[in-house]
Amino acid sequence: MYSEKVLQHFKKPANMGKIKNASGVGRVGNIVCGDVMWLYIKVGKNKKGKEVLKDVKWQTFGCVAALATSSIVSNLAKGKTIEEALELSNEKIVKQLGGLPPTKIHCSILAVDALHEAIYDYLKRNDKPIPEKLQKKHEKLQKELKEIEKRYKDFLKLEKRLSE
Repeated sequence: MYSEKVLQHFKKPANMGKIKNASGVGRVGNIVCGDVMWLYIKVGKNKKGKEVLKDVKWQTFGCVAALATSSIVSNLAKGKTIEEALELSNEKIVKQLGGLPPTKIHCSILAVDALHEAIYDYLKRNDKPIPEKLQKKHEKLQKELKEIEKRYKDFLKLEKRLSE
């Protein structure tokens, strides 16, 4: 059973969409269920001159939990510094949503992974130092993404045409 908060984010998702000229884009998927997420970030500076996520949007092909976790991650990450955004965990996401069924916890992991991949992409594009932990996570996620692309190639071709 889904919590009321999960259903709220599913029925009225926050920040759904795409950012044109995004500072970073994270694309992740789950090998088992086939959920695929894109998360877009726009980086700017706050009043103290620190880089913050000025905008966060997402596009998700998945279940109720996948959509809800994408929505809550975008809310929680917006306005955070890069360092703070990298501290977001799936446990924080699940707690903010009032829980998820055990078989749907992987959706919260996917949403956090998409955020971290978008930050990785931003750092890489701008020749900024990439924390070792983020680099290792990126390498692992890229292996999983290759497997998803192989398994779901026909779906992803259709999806790519729809998103252009």
